[in-house]
Amino acid sequence: METVIRGLIVYVFLMLIFRISGKRTLYEATVFDFVLLLIIAETTQQALLGEDFSVTNGLVLIVTLLGTDIGLSLLKQRFKRLGHIIEGLPLVLMDNGELLHERMRKARVDEDDILESARELQGLQRLDQIKYAILEKDGKITIIPKEET
Repeated sequence: METVIRGLIVYVFLMLIFRISGKRTLYEATVFDFVLLLIIAETTQQALLGEDFSVTNGLVLIVTLLGTDIGLSLLKQRFKRLGHIIEGLPLVLMDNGELLHERMRKARVDEDDILESARELQGLQRLDQIKYAILEKDGKITIIPKEET
């Protein structure tokens, strides 16, 4: 039972930490982010397993973590508000060609991030070519170009 409780605590803790760290964290992973993720994984492994490194304990932990994930996904389907709390909502960063600096600051996104997505997705080179920029739940930035007149 201790393994199940440890698994639930670590799952919820990591979910909160990654939610607080922002949407862009996982989408724009750098080498440093990858190293940090490896360190977190090792630390988490020690916290989850404690002193019991048996196969049975590992299997119980895997079932606990996957069961928690499946349970949360079912709850998110049933209670949309819970999904919004856990995963967040898309965030408009640029509205009708105007940068929304306060939202960008909170999301830790700058003009260069928007321009990078504009180049990759639409082949756009300047901010004045963008009508909307939206930070999606998965951390990607969707670009909607201005219509050519």
